[in-house]
Amino acid sequence: MSQQNLLIEMFFDHDSSTFSYVVADKATGQATIIDPVLNYDAAAGAVSTIDADKMLAFLKANNLTLQWVLETHAHADHLSAAHYLKQQTGASIAIGEGIRKVQQTFKVVFNLSDQELLAKGDYFDKLFADNEEFQIGGIKAKVINTPGHTNDSVSYLIAGNLFVGDSLFMPDAGTARCDFPGGDAHILYRSIQRIYQLPEETVIYMCHDYQPNGRELLYKTTVAEQKQHNIHVKADTVEADFVARREARDRTLAVPRLIYPSVQVNIRGGQLPQAEANGSRYIKIPLKGAL
Repeated sequence: MSQQNLLIEMFFDHDSSTFSYVVADKATGQATIIDPVLNYDAAAGAVSTIDADKMLAFLKANNLTLQWVLETHAHADHLSAAHYLKQQTGASIAIGEGIRKVQQTFKVVFNLSDQELLAKGDYFDKLFADNEEFQIGGIKAKVINTPGHTNDSVSYLIAGNLFVGDSLFMPDAGTARCDFPGGDAHILYRSIQRIYQLPEETVIYMCHDYQPNGRELLYKTTVAEQKQHNIHVKADTVEADFVARREARDRTLAVPRLIYPSVQVNIRGGQLPQAEANGSRYIKIPLKGAL
């Protein structure tokens, strides 16, 4: 496919420092949205669709039809707008098949019934296998399993552009944490080696940027730049050194601010919990410690 037909538009949610993307084939008008954000005010317990509506407006302004909503994993730092986008457009929601393991883990954490979650990939329209190929209009796309941050992490290779979720950050920020349930620094190292085997000119699109040292916001780099400059894993970094550095770093990190609301919603493909008898929906927060 000619690169002239490829459209990539970035959207940024400041509250969660999350990048979402519209990727489209201008020749056919078919598009996908990657990692959309559902706005959430934790103090008020209120959700809104401000960011998602901006992407829908962009689709409309450019005469694009949403074919896919792609999740790189069940995020722990923001709620997904995938379900809302499906409601508005009829698009299919897709994620890696590792989501089953993530659902099984957090079904126990949140004490969810079978009526709420079967943990068999329910709530998603498509579960991608490793190396599975699919189309966005006339654009060829491929799924690369990149677990380590989570069991279900995948990267999407779309016409020489790689959307990596949280597995890699900009080179001056390193890599994703591996201390969530199902995370493993050894596995993340091996996933990154798969990324580093791609052509060096492959453009890598971030899911987050936390602007180390107050620098300007950045959202894309290349395989070559990562291999040369990533502060956690360069081309010549050995696995043992990466694991020691990553695990030491993880021990210093706080629990993400929105982990419980985010995971609870995101393992359901962005659907909010079912309304209870009084018509209200509730987020569960597991409590620790004793009085």
